[in-house]
Amino acid sequence: MTVLDVLQSTTAYFKKRGIENPRLNAEHLLAHSLGRRRLDIYLEFERELSESELTPLRELVRRRGQNEPLQHLLGTIEFCGNLFLCDRRALVPRPETEQLVEFVQSEIYDPKSKILDVGTGTGVIALSLARKFPEAQIIGSDISGEALSLARDNAARLGLTGVEFVQSNLLENISGKFDLIVANLPYISRLDRDELAPEVLRDPEVALFAGDRGDELIRQLIESAPAYLHPGGLLALEAGIGQSGTLAEFLHEKNYGDIEAKNDYSGVTRFLFARYG
Repeated sequence: MTVLDVLQSTTAYFKKRGIENPRLNAEHLLAHSLGRRRLDIYLEFERELSESELTPLRELVRRRGQNEPLQHLLGTIEFCGNLFLCDRRALVPRPETEQLVEFVQSEIYDPKSKILDVGTGTGVIALSLARKFPEAQIIGSDISGEALSLARDNAARLGLTGVEFVQSNLLENISGKFDLIVANLPYISRLDRDELAPEVLRDPEVALFAGDRGDELIRQLIESAPAYLHPGGLLALEAGIGQSGTLAEFLHEKNYGDIEAKNDYSGVTRFLFARYG
C-alpha cells in the first residue's frame, strides 16, 4: 500500500467508527508512526510502505478506533506554542484553555507576580505563564499525584525549573498570598456522564466531574480564594457552558469586584475574572 492508500483507508475506517476529523486523525497517526511531520507525508503519497512500517500504524489505528484520545497515542500536545507531554495521568488540555492563558497574560502587569494555578493537571497553564514571565513566582497545585508527576515531567522537558508543584485539594495545602489565582477545575455534572463522548471518558474522572451541579469545586474556590489573594488580586476561572451567569452572581455575593465574563472562540461565555479587596 502507498502512503495515499493508507490515508484513504484509515480515514474511511475512522468515519465508520464515528471519529471526529477522521482525515486529520489519520494524517497525525501516519506521520507519528513514520517519524515525519504531518505535512511531510504529502510529499510521499506514492511511496510504498513496508510491512514493518504498517504494523505499528495498525495498532495505533485500532486504539484510536476504540476512542483512545489522539493526544494519548501521539504522547504530546501543542499548547500556547509549546509541546507538552500528554497521557492518561491528566486531562487532555483543550483549546479553550489556551484562550484562558491569553486572557490571563494580558492581566499580568508585574513580571514578578506571585501566581497560583489550581488544578494544574498537565501543568500547561503554570508552565505557559512561566515561559512568558520567567521572573514570576508560580505554584501549580493538584489533588492528583499522577497529574503532578506529569506536570513535573513537562517542566523538566521545557527546562522550567522555577515552577513549584504541590499536592493539594484546592487550597488546603497552600500557604501565602498571590497576585493571581487561575483555575481550570472540573466543571461537568456527574449526572451528565452519559452525554460525554467516549474519548472524553478516557480522561481521569477526578479531572472531569464535580458534583451533581457541576460547579461545586469552582464555588468552593471562590469562597476560599480571598484569604489567599493580595488586595486587588485577580481570580481567573474557566467554567462550563451555562455556568457563568450564576457563578458571576456568586462572585458578587462573596464581595468580589470588577467581575467580567468573556467568551471563548465559539462565542460561549466560559471565562470569569474578578478581583478581591
